[in-house]
Amino acid sequence: MGQRRLAVRTEQLRLTAPFRISGYVFTHSDVVVATIGEGPHRGRGEASGAYYLGDDSARMVADIEAARDAIEGGAGRGEIQALMPPRGGRNAIDCALWELEASQAGRPAWALAGLDPPRPLVTTFTLGADDPAIVAAGARAYAGARAIKLKLTGALDEDLARVAAAREARPDVWLGVDANQGFQRADLDRLIEALAAHDVRLLEQPLARGREADLEGLGSPVPIAADESVLTLADLPGLVGRFDVVNIKLDKCGGLTEALAMATEARRLGLQLMVGNMVGSSLAMGPAFLLGQLCDYVDLDGPAFLAEDRRPGIVYSDGLVSCPEEVWGGAGKRAA
Repeated sequence: MGQRRLAVRTEQLRLTAPFRISGYVFTHSDVVVATIGEGPHRGRGEASGAYYLGDDSARMVADIEAARDAIEGGAGRGEIQALMPPRGGRNAIDCALWELEASQAGRPAWALAGLDPPRPLVTTFTLGADDPAIVAAGARAYAGARAIKLKLTGALDEDLARVAAAREARPDVWLGVDANQGFQRADLDRLIEALAAHDVRLLEQPLARGREADLEGLGSPVPIAADESVLTLADLPGLVGRFDVVNIKLDKCGGLTEALAMATEARRLGLQLMVGNMVGSSLAMGPAFLLGQLCDYVDLDGPAFLAEDRRPGIVYSDGLVSCPEEVWGGAGKRAA
């Protein structure tokens, strides 16, 4: 093996249109790409960080640079778990190490993870929190989608009009909603009653992180998923009896290594699994797609928002997402 070499760069990925959620409007996604080369082999990882934690590109780069000596000195994924904080910078390094190991072993990352050969997955396609007419048009525009996720803001009457518009436009699809912490406990009874009436199948993060106890005893007929309320493995025990589903994102937990451990522990605790993403390119979706093989709900539509994705990229067809091995995690990556 040759000397390890770490390269880090930042990129700004432009969105095709502004995207609105509770409290934020996004026009682009700033990402960090880490490439680790060792002899003829290389591995890559992309991270966006979690915007609500202040984990921006500068912070991610700082986390990586603080660990550069260890990374270039040959630290493995286990050492990186202990050395780097669980956020975007570690995600980029962890995923780069997975792909590097796949190249060195001559086996794809899914095999190294002990997974079956990946299969195409039904993914949600996300609609922003827009005017109901725009929501309806967007739902119809996702003509091939089998599952749609609608962003809500916490403005209850407006949100319910959005839900009604989406369901009327697409009575055929699985429909979920994501509140991004926008609601108060007092809103939930009315919200959930309306969601059930519109055959909404998932309510994601209705309350703010820190208000998890307010969900105890709610008895919602619509499953409730934790997103901002669960970052890492340490958060899982506090979800039991409050949430039905855990949304695992590699940028929150710090990489595929912890994400796989979270999936195992969440199942042990009786929780269902969801894989989500912060908006990123196909390079970021590759490792998340492997996690998605274990999940009940899949939300890997990040590249669909981009003005331009990487090539080769993941494939969307007939409401499914698939990730060819040449996108990420294949056994044949060689350093240039």
